Amino acid sequence: MGHHHNSHHHHTAAAAADDGGGLSQRVNSPRFSGPMTRRAHSFKRNNNQNNNNSNNSSQNTNNGNSTSGSSHHHEIIDLQLNSPRSETPVSGDGPDSSRPAHVSSVAQRVHLRRKISSLSVDLGGFGLELKGKKKLGQWMFLMFCGLCLFLGAVKICATGWFGSAIDRIGSNQEIYDSTTSHLRNQHDQVPHDFAFTGKGHDNGMREIEVEQTLTMVASGVVNTRDNVADHSEIWSHPDSDNFTQCIGRPKHKKLDLKTNGYLLTNANGGLNQMRFGICDMVAVAKIMKATLVLPSLDHTSYWADDSGFKDLFDWQYFIESLQGDVHIIDSLPPEYAGIEPFSKTPISWSKVSYYRTEVVPLLQQHKVMYFTHTDSRLANNGLPTSIQRLRCQVNYRALKYSAPIEDLGKTLVSRMRQNGGPYLALHLRYEKDMLAFTGCSHNLTAEEDNELRQMRNEVSHWKEKEIDGAERRKLGGCPLTPRETALLLKALGFPSSTRIYLVAGEAYGNGSMQYLTDTFPNIFSHSSLSTEVELNPFRHHQNMLAGLDYVVALESNVFVYTYDGNMAKAVQGHRRFEGFKKTINPDRMNFVKVVDEFDEGKISWKKFSSKVKKLHKDRNGGPYTREPGEFPKLEESFYANPLPGCICERNPEDRS
Repeated sequence: MGHHHNSHHHHTAAAAADDGGGLSQRVNSPRFSGPMTRRAHSFKRNNNQNNNNSNNSSQNTNNGNSTSGSSHHHEIIDLQLNSPRSETPVSGDGPDSSRPAHVSSVAQRVHLRRKISSLSVDLGGFGLELKGKKKLGQWMFLMFCGLCLFLGAVKICATGWFGSAIDRIGSNQEIYDSTTSHLRNQHDQVPHDFAFTGKGHDNGMREIEVEQTLTMVASGVVNTRDNVADHSEIWSHPDSDNFTQCIGRPKHKKLDLKTNGYLLTNANGGLNQMRFGICDMVAVAKIMKATLVLPSLDHTSYWADDSGFKDLFDWQYFIESLQGDVHIIDSLPPEYAGIEPFSKTPISWSKVSYYRTEVVPLLQQHKVMYFTHTDSRLANNGLPTSIQRLRCQVNYRALKYSAPIEDLGKTLVSRMRQNGGPYLALHLRYEKDMLAFTGCSHNLTAEEDNELRQMRNEVSHWKEKEIDGAERRKLGGCPLTPRETALLLKALGFPSSTRIYLVAGEAYGNGSMQYLTDTFPNIFSHSSLSTEVELNPFRHHQNMLAGLDYVVALESNVFVYTYDGNMAKAVQGHRRFEGFKKTINPDRMNFVKVVDEFDEGKISWKKFSSKVKKLHKDRNGGPYTREPGEFPKLEESFYANPLPGCICERNPEDRS
């Protein structure tokens, strides 16, 4: 029995000595579920020796006292006296064993009390330490329980608040994943592109793609409305309260019925280059007091589109809206139809004096004049205010697209704005002709680079043949690649759920769009948003399709362009005129430097994003004054920024 007590005491003492380590580990363990401490087994003192002493003495009345004393000792001493700390064994054997029973009993009690006092002194510190650690352990246990309760409550609240939203997102993601997976499986059988012209796509498969796209839009899978509040700053327009449109015409002036002759024009280039040329030719007709015959359009450009003026524009509205400014007719009068027109190619970037002094005499002489080119035939700056305002009147008011283009354009805008969410229009100028013209082949294969070089050499009117593409990219002379574009949008803060409308033709390069579509999966085009029936009238009419893109880009919440082409100039200028809608103009030269630093591991994503935002802080389409340049070709286009000319600063009294 004594051995059992000693073993138990050693076990208890060891546990106490390791209280700071073993106990705390058990308390903090997430698997710990039992009581923090265990009460030691009861170890009452054995009374056999007392009974033996009583039997050796005479059996008298003191025997009951001895028994009573033993009982008293049992109540006081709840401690194992055979502890290693006990210096003197308590025993009935010894020199005092021959004393009378009652004396022996009294002496024994006195002796025990002295020993207990001694033990109390020895064990005092140890007992207090045990008691303190026991209380500390209890407090730790209570704190642990409280922490568990708190975390449980937080989890319940979080599940209640956000559970439904998470479930919806998960459900939508599953729908989107299944849809895109199906689309990719379909596209594995044919070259993947965005079907801007329908080339390379089977009609049946295209119908599947369109139906799935429209289903996704209608179901809200690609809806970003819930993200608008979290990213409101990226959709906000620049401050332009101090500016307003100013293209009003004097009402007291009447158009002179007399004409110096008839002006025939051929608007050359793509849609937007022709658009600028038409605006300039109306202004030139005004300067020359000529009658303008409805312009013909270029059918020999890269797109080889046979659409006429009446296919692209509301020609009757065009004539009627400008009847107070310029004489415009549908065709030459019969009496002049047989006259051979005098051909003339006007000098680029000319001013009013050139047309009045050099061209008007020729018109008066020949009566019918034909301008072979219309692009950039009028200066950006240094023109009378009335002429500048007339150019804007034509561009932003008179040149309405034809009803089929306007109607389908409005339908596409509505589909992009499903559930009232915003969308971004991206002019990704990464088509083959642009890359060949600029000599840019960053991230393309050697075979693709050779193909672009061959195309550049075959186009006779492209004068620059040998181009260092890498050097041009460093100088900001290349369109951003789809990957660079994705990095730009992501760094500026656009979420991956952003709906993007592509204003572009087919991107060149095998797999060049992959990074962009992986980063921003909600990318649409006129092909993916339109049904087969809706798009049929526009087949093989690239200028009409470009008109659709123009309408959708103009109405977008944010417009981003990756190169300074004519579409970019036309749309950004129109958006400025319509209240400075947000338009992001990338700082290509500095941006590609930051991209290279990021790709080389020199900067983190956080640093990269910070630099990109800083670069584009003031490149958001806000108002600033267009300044004349040293050379007209290098200065900012009037149609990209009609301030000054068609946008004026408000008077102080108008601002209040």
